[in-house]
Amino acid sequence: MPYSIDTQLVHAGEVHPRIKGAVRTPIFQSAMFEHDEDPLRYIRYNNTPNQQVLNRKLAALECAEAGLVTGSGMTAISAALLAVLSPGDHLLIQDGLYGGTYAFATDFLQELGIDHDFIDGFDPASWDRHLRPATRAIYVESISNPLLGIADLESAVEFARGNKLVSLIDNTFATPVNYRAVEQGFDLSLHSATKYLNGHSDIVAGAIMGRADLVSRAEKKIRHLGGSLDPHACFLLDRGMHTMALRVRHQNASAGELARFLAGHPMVSHVNYPELPSHPQRQRAARLFGGFGAMISFEPAGGLAAAKRMIDSLQLLVHAPSLGGVESLVTRPAISSHSRLSPEERTRIGIGDHLVRLSVGIEATDDLVSDLARALDAVACEDTVIA
Repeated sequence: MPYSIDTQLVHAGEVHPRIKGAVRTPIFQSAMFEHDEDPLRYIRYNNTPNQQVLNRKLAALECAEAGLVTGSGMTAISAALLAVLSPGDHLLIQDGLYGGTYAFATDFLQELGIDHDFIDGFDPASWDRHLRPATRAIYVESISNPLLGIADLESAVEFARGNKLVSLIDNTFATPVNYRAVEQGFDLSLHSATKYLNGHSDIVAGAIMGRADLVSRAEKKIRHLGGSLDPHACFLLDRGMHTMALRVRHQNASAGELARFLAGHPMVSHVNYPELPSHPQRQRAARLFGGFGAMISFEPAGGLAAAKRMIDSLQLLVHAPSLGGVESLVTRPAISSHSRLSPEERTRIGIGDHLVRLSVGIEATDDLVSDLARALDAVACEDTVIA
């Protein structure tokens, strides 16, 4: 019988027999290893002991043929896309996704002669008209950053199979705890392991899981371009992953309570969270996911000035970029994850300057609610004084 993800996070990939009896795999702080009957082992080749433990564990989490740890989330994204695309090829990519991926497609891939079309992830009937003879892949996000839309993921898998495309998904926001993308049919699942996989905001890393042939091609790109993860960071990521299921389930529950609080607050004009009845893809999220995730985005009433005042009034939540750690963070995507987009492009996809993104950590939910309530009340009081 296959083990649950909770057990896989602790035990999958570990070395047997244990090295000198060590319960945890030691840190092999060495760039190279002696020649023996095994293939050449070298950090840049992603095949040192600490890397191999993670590669096996990552594969197990999404029931994939292979896994690969990388030096960052963007390393995972770029290596995976370069593994399946060549000059002259064409990519279908979900509109309104992470700013780094957007910039990679519109700048770097374009410079290589790889073209793209943005597609409406919620309207699969419209995808056919973007197909070309040179189309090779379709790329989506499990939960979009930062508006938390849930694309038609089932249709993306079917569309890729029907048109002989490679299907890629950024599964960072959902995590394997809530959604095992490879098990659901995606060819490659990508993660910024900086976020929930590690969960402690102390390393930068990435992950690729999926078909063994495609993971191998991505590894060869990384071997040439760099982007492997060092042994100590591998150890920290492995350690962080042991508690991911516990963290994510608590964060799911806490985020739901915070979203409901924000949705009912008079100083908040709009909330994006998949569990809310107002979310347009709530039924899809409930059907596909084991949890609704720990990301919320919302718009304070009063626009940009109110958003800035609210953030400045927070005492517990930290104003910082990134997400997925044990501490709760707030940021405005316009100045962080999507700062590379022009104001016009952000407006087009619905990211206003006053949009606030909240990454829910593992603090007591009541304390987070109280902090947000104080900050929003401070905005309301200031607005009353001004009026």
